[in-house]
Amino acid sequence: MGTWDTGPFDNDTAADFADALDDAGPEERERLIRGVLTRTVNATGYLKEAEEAVAAASLIAAQCPGGEPVDTPYGPETSMPDFAPDLRTLAAEALTVIVSDDSERASSWVDPGDWKRWRAALDRLRDVLDPPPPSIDIPLFDIRSSRTSHDATLHG
Repeated sequence: MGTWDTGPFDNDTAADFADALDDAGPEERERLIRGVLTRTVNATGYLKEAEEAVAAASLIAAQCPGGEPVDTPYGPETSMPDFAPDLRTLAAEALTVIVSDDSERASSWVDPGDWKRWRAALDRLRDVLDPPPPSIDIPLFDIRSSRTSHDATLHG
């Protein structure tokens, strides 16, 4: 059947990955996830495990502040371990590699709107995994107040 929706487990490959996670022992699940992410980050050419990497990233993001639980009948049925903190960075890097391969991924969608929704979902996952630094809107100094005190000194 291939891909049937835009969620991280809404394709045959990711659903099979969920089955593999369910079949693995609790101590093996993180190793499987780390492996697929590492291979995606280090891949050259075609990203053959991109769907699994997106699914793995969604499982890691679910444990992060702002992350959404993986709630799909196609995802793993067993609980995931508490992932090591470094997996957040690895998952964000894997998503960056996948997103940079846009031309290959975009051409596989029949409906361009579905591709846009899938891409937006990846961007949301990356934002949860590697949030942008907080905006600092505090000026280094306030010119008006400096001028006012300077003027008061000169004219006072």
